[in-house]
Amino acid sequence: MISIRDDFPILRRTFRRRPLIYLDSAATTQKPGKVIEAMKAYYEMHNANVHRAAHILALEATELMENTRKALHTLINASDPAEIVYTRGTTEAINLIAAILGAAGKVAPGDEILITEMEHHSNIVPWQMLAERTQATLRAVRITDAGDLDYDDFLRKLSPKTRIFACNHVSNALGTVNPLAQLISDAKAAGVITVIDGAQAPLHQHMDMQALNCDFYCFSGHKMFGPTGIGVLYGKLEHLKNLPPWQGGGEMIEHVTLARTTYQQPPYKFEAGTPHIAGAVGLGAAVDYINSLDKPTLLKSENELINRTISGLKQIPGVKIIGAPQTRSSVVSFLTKQGHPHDLGTLLDQQGVAVRTGHHCAMPLMERLGIPGTVRASFSLYSNSDDVDRLLEGVDKAIDLL
Repeated sequence: MISIRDDFPILRRTFRRRPLIYLDSAATTQKPGKVIEAMKAYYEMHNANVHRAAHILALEATELMENTRKALHTLINASDPAEIVYTRGTTEAINLIAAILGAAGKVAPGDEILITEMEHHSNIVPWQMLAERTQATLRAVRITDAGDLDYDDFLRKLSPKTRIFACNHVSNALGTVNPLAQLISDAKAAGVITVIDGAQAPLHQHMDMQALNCDFYCFSGHKMFGPTGIGVLYGKLEHLKNLPPWQGGGEMIEHVTLARTTYQQPPYKFEAGTPHIAGAVGLGAAVDYINSLDKPTLLKSENELINRTISGLKQIPGVKIIGAPQTRSSVVSFLTKQGHPHDLGTLLDQQGVAVRTGHHCAMPLMERLGIPGTVRASFSLYSNSDDVDRLLEGVDKAIDLL
C-alpha cells in the first residue's frame, strides 16, 4: 500500500501526543508541500499583475497562470484551454452561469429549472434567484431513501418546459455518485442546458468533458489539494462565445469608449479585474502533483477505508449510517442515538479526530431524510487505516460518554 501522507506538512501535527486525524476533506483538502512552496516562490520571485505589462515579472506571472489553464484543460479533457474560466470556486462558477444564462434570455416566465433534492446550497440558491428574476419554476428530482437519485422521477420531471438541469457529480453529504452520463444524455436529447457541480469529484472521479458532454462543469481548487479562493468554470466554447459577460472592468475588455465597450474572447471575457494569480499558481502545482500520483492504487485504498469505516460503525451499538447509495465516494455520514451530531463532533475533536457535523449546506436533503444533520467523515487520497481506527475508537468512547 502506497502512502502520500509525508507530502502534507499539516498531517505531521499531533494532538495530546497523538497524530491528528483529519477526516474533513470534503470541506477542504490539506495541501502538499509542493503547492505551498509554489505559492511562496511566486510571491518571492514572480509577483506582478498579469497580461498588462511588457516587463519580465508580468510576463513570468502571465506564463505561470496560463500554464495552469492549459494543465486544467488537459486534466479534464476539455477541447480548448479557452474553455477554462478562473473563478473563486464552485459557488462563484454556478452563480456566474446562472447570471449569464438569465441575462442571455435562456430562461423565461413559465420555464422550468430542474435540480435534485441532494444539492449543496450553492447549486440551489443561484437557481432560486434566477427563477425569481425570470418568473420561472424551480423543480427538484426526488432521491430514494438510500440516497440515490430517483431516475424515474427525473424522467417525469424532464419536460418540454425544462431549460436547465443542474446536479452534483458527487453528493457532499452522502457521497452518492450520480450517473451523469445517462442524465446528461437524456437532458441533451431534450434540448436542456446541463450544469454540473463537480466540487467533490476532482480527486475521486474521472472528469472527462468530452465523454460527459455537459455544457458547464464547476469545481474548486481547495478540494483538490490546491489553495482556497480559486476555482474553475468549464464551459463549452460555443456557449462562452455567445453568452454575455458577468462582471465589467479591466482585463475582460477589448476596447472601451464612453459610449460603447467591446469584450475579449473567452475565457478573458469572464475574468474581470485582477485574478487570484497566486491561487492559480498553487492550483497548477496541485494539478502537477495529482498527475504524479498512482491514482488507481490510492483510490482503491480509499474505497477500502470507506468500506472498513462503514463496517466498523455498524458494529457500534446505537450508530446509524445515513444513506446507502449504489455508488459511494469519499464520504460516510452517520448518527448516534445517544446525542446530537454536534455533541459527538465535539467529543471526537477532543480526541484529535476532525470530522464535520451539521447539515453540510444541504438543508433540503436533511429535510427529505427527516434528520437535523449528520456526523460526516470524509476521506482523501492521504487517508489511512489509522484514521479509520481512531474514528471508530473515538465514536465508541464518545457514545459511552454521552
